[in-house]
Amino acid sequence: MGAIWFWIVAVMLALYVVLDGFDLGVGMLYPFLARTEEDRKNMLRSIGPVWDGNEVWLLAGGGTLFFAFPLVYASAFSGFYLPLMIVLWLLILRGVGIELRGHMDNAVWRTFFDGIFFTSSALLAIFYGAALANVIRGVPIGSDSYFFLPLWTNWRVGPSPGILDWYTVLGGVVALVALAHHGALWLALKTSGALEIRANGVARMLWPVLLVVTLVSLPATVVARPLSLANYEAHAGLFAIPLLVAVALVATLYFRRRVDAGRAFLSSCVYLVVMLVGAAAGLYPTLLPSSISASQDMTIAQSLAGSHSTHVGLVWWAFGMVLAAMYFVTSYWLFRGKVTEGSDYSH
Repeated sequence: MGAIWFWIVAVMLALYVVLDGFDLGVGMLYPFLARTEEDRKNMLRSIGPVWDGNEVWLLAGGGTLFFAFPLVYASAFSGFYLPLMIVLWLLILRGVGIELRGHMDNAVWRTFFDGIFFTSSALLAIFYGAALANVIRGVPIGSDSYFFLPLWTNWRVGPSPGILDWYTVLGGVVALVALAHHGALWLALKTSGALEIRANGVARMLWPVLLVVTLVSLPATVVARPLSLANYEAHAGLFAIPLLVAVALVATLYFRRRVDAGRAFLSSCVYLVVMLVGAAAGLYPTLLPSSISASQDMTIAQSLAGSHSTHVGLVWWAFGMVLAAMYFVTSYWLFRGKVTEGSDYSH
């Protein structure tokens, strides 16, 4: 049961990254691709009906973590209190930027909220990447199962790291580039004309950067946490994961060059999912590693909620996921095709 809930949480967070990832990517590219007010409206139309629904997966993933692994939830939300509060405010500001920009027909007003939309989107991507890197690297968990992290220490990984070091900064860069590339492919899929051409151009420029940071991040992870290779060495089949990462990257390049925006975007989705699955496979059965000693890792066995709760919860989780899947399939089906001026979203 612990393994089931571990992968349920991992899958829900992967869904959030894939779905809300292109929203963040659109926000990051917003001031660089839009040349006119109509371009800006089309970029917002491309995410308008789905951006807030995509964020449901983050809330659902956090709620599932709280339900299934309450010890990890309590420890992580305490130790990462400051960055989590920053993420919360950035999520609020991003919604404010989208919702309020069209409430007044004034250039200064629109520019102000456009800036909020761009800044919050970029910072969210960086924070998410750095947060994942913190989890992979490990945190200084004490004997009471809690920890404290300063913003930075000596910028090196080790027993007493900070939230920011060379590895977590690299994680932020990987997330920034990957989600910007993801957003560019989404815009190429959903828009047309000059905006589509510019989106394809940005995806073309970002692809080699994404390739480089991906190649750097894989050995960097081994350096930051050598134990991340233990599961791969024990189960040789897991080495198919980095191979799939490479295949997905090549596929995004191939389909983009063939002007097949749909398959290029799906390849980007596969890339993001496989990268996250690779990280989860390296962690399992640890949920939150200790940077002090492996004996203090928070594992599935010590963090899992009671047997009755997890069994009953699995039934209700399945019911909720059926409803969520119906909602998302319906939303994206109704939102299929390219956005046009006539399909105006209220902003």
